[in-house]
Amino acid sequence: MPPRRRIPPARGRAALLAWQTGPAEADRSTLAMAVRYTLEELAARHPGRSVEIRVPPFGAAQAIAGPRHTRGTPPNVVETDPQTWLALAVGDLTWGDAVASGALRDSGVRADLSAQLPLLDGEPFTE
Repeated sequence: MPPRRRIPPARGRAALLAWQTGPAEADRSTLAMAVRYTLEELAARHPGRSVEIRVPPFGAAQAIAGPRHTRGTPPNVVETDPQTWLALAVGDLTWGDAVASGALRDSGVRADLSAQLPLLDGEPFTE
């Protein structure tokens, strides 16, 4: 069963487009919606529960097929800030560069999401 969407895709895409056109000017609610939408999009495209992706303070998602955890800290975790996450999602930043800079922390054998990102291949995201 695919994860339940909480953000209507049209609203999520609009927030992401607003962030893309002016990341520094995006207000907190737009940034939050763009992050949550891209987390939902990743989970929808790559369903599963083997990797937990954390983007504090706005959201977290579980994705990627494989063994799932049921209690405690998951063995495969990705954590980053909102700006880094969105840059990865749209293709403005590579996974390797984010890890090398320290802006992204990952642990576990399944935590490398470079094959699943970018979600949008660096193109402006429109309807």
